[in-house]
Amino acid sequence: MARIDVIPFDKMTPEQRRVNDFIAGKRHGGHARGPFGIWLRNPVLAEKAANFGDYVRDELSIDRALAELAILAIARHYDAQYEWFAHERHARAAGIDDAIIEAIRNGKTPELADEKMAATYAITKEVLENKAVSEATYRRVLDALGETQTVELATTIGFYAMVAMMLVTFLVDVPEGPDPLPV
Repeated sequence: MARIDVIPFDKMTPEQRRVNDFIAGKRHGGHARGPFGIWLRNPVLAEKAANFGDYVRDELSIDRALAELAILAIARHYDAQYEWFAHERHARAAGIDDAIIEAIRNGKTPELADEKMAATYAITKEVLENKAVSEATYRRVLDALGETQTVELATTIGFYAMVAMMLVTFLVDVPEGPDPLPV
């Protein structure tokens, strides 16, 4: 059960309603959900987070499949049910194989033949589990992605780890169906 409910429209300030409509209109209509529904308590924070999230999601040069792979690993690491719910379909749309998705869902290391995918998964897991990145893993990612995309990947990991922390702190519910991750 969520610790904070979605703010009903009739309880929103005009600024909260404006920001809600801006956020929800880009994502799913209606109410801002997930971390944005929480951040809406501070509409300036919600709007800035949404703008940054839009930039990370839509404007970085890193391949979408790499970003979605990292996001699934983050969601699994934190058992962030809503994040997994929101991104599993994006991962499939980006071309990530069902076997990879299911391995991550079940806490297993996926078989990743592509070096960019393998390096992305390695750095994501390492920074989450060890709170640091070894020189060998850093060099592996740098060799696979180059400097700019390594920076973009680290930014993506940081943003979606922040999202996961918001979701698990406030126990944000999956809006439809059962929780997608076994815990």
